[in-house]
Amino acid sequence: MNKSVRNNLYLILFCGIMGAVAGGVIWTFLKVMSLGITFLWEWLPKQVSIPYYTVLMCTAGGALIGCFRWKFGDYPEELDTVMGKIKAEKTYDYSNMVVLLLSALFPLLLGSSIGPEAGLTGVIVGLCYWVGDNLSFARQNAREYSQVGAAVTLGVLFRSPLFGVFAVEEENRDKEILKLPGTMKLFLYGLAAAAGTGFYMLLSELFGAGLSAMPSFPEMEPDAFDYLMVILYILLGCILAKFYFITHGAAKWAAGKIPAVAKETVGGLCLGVMGMTAPILMFSGEEAMGELIADYNMYLPLTLAAIAFLKVLLTNICIQTGLKGGHFFPVIFAGVCLGYAAAMIVFGNGAGHGVFAAATVTAALLGAIMKKPLAVTVLLFLCFPVRLFLWIFLAAAAGSFLAGNKEKSPVGKNKFKESGGI
Repeated sequence: MNKSVRNNLYLILFCGIMGAVAGGVIWTFLKVMSLGITFLWEWLPKQVSIPYYTVLMCTAGGALIGCFRWKFGDYPEELDTVMGKIKAEKTYDYSNMVVLLLSALFPLLLGSSIGPEAGLTGVIVGLCYWVGDNLSFARQNAREYSQVGAAVTLGVLFRSPLFGVFAVEEENRDKEILKLPGTMKLFLYGLAAAAGTGFYMLLSELFGAGLSAMPSFPEMEPDAFDYLMVILYILLGCILAKFYFITHGAAKWAAGKIPAVAKETVGGLCLGVMGMTAPILMFSGEEAMGELIADYNMYLPLTLAAIAFLKVLLTNICIQTGLKGGHFFPVIFAGVCLGYAAAMIVFGNGAGHGVFAAATVTAALLGAIMKKPLAVTVLLFLCFPVRLFLWIFLAAAAGSFLAGNKEKSPVGKNKFKESGGI
């Protein structure tokens, strides 16, 4: 067996093993997170009666997170930071894996308005580079492992392997990182994703899942009135994306004026106050979205619109004050809220109109923020009806296009990135 064939076999074998390991790590992390949230937010409040429990818990937790970050560094890193380091430095620091895990876990336990994807991506990518640095036959493929690992992490978390593939591929359009032939690359993605998803589902079946899957929206048949509203829905998604960019920059500027530890404490206080006022704003949003689909008509349209903007605001406050993680789950929840609000204002409480509005507003919002229309489409494809596939893609592409035009404005490309491009 020649060296090239042997190396390819090693690459295939380790991608399969890495996918299974990634699935196991993700399941363990999410299970610990679920148990911790249940203890802090369900069991403990029943045992002790403390006034303003949410405010006190979030503020104290923010202070503890601040002390942890002051001691160990600015972790977890956001997804675009992780992918940027892979691209620019051709490596990722894995020396503090326990710190990476704990820093990703603490804000989630606290109820921060974030998702787990940012911290877990850094952990899995770090493991991939550890393999490359410690096993000689794996060293030359360390970058391939890292990119496949990032794709598997996103695919398992969102129950959408294709989302992981497109999110990573659209991040690296220049193909600088992954130089394998297209067929081999897709095979490795598929193998790792199958191993990761399969092992995660096996553990979830045996011991219970730690994170709810994104809920499914009911089937519906769009009509002419829905199609007439598409442009308005896309504009609403872009308006919410613009609000995301503005609040991202404002929160970053304000947080930069506050010293370490105090910054995280202030973030915890904001989280606690907003969470006590409107509990639906806390946590990542996937469970709240399931409840919203079933009972959206219990809310006034303006209330849903306010929740959408406040969710985006709180997400950016949490991330910029150090209670940070991923954007995807809370942004999707915000888009769904705004979509339902718009449909209720125009059509009343018609469920079908609400689903179409939620799909197109969310797609435009994610397209404008992520600038990855294919990734957005395959992500939303799992929860919205199949017949909306084309409209989701068109809305995501339109949002990405409009955001691209703004990127070329006098504000400049770097300012766009600083404002929250994922």
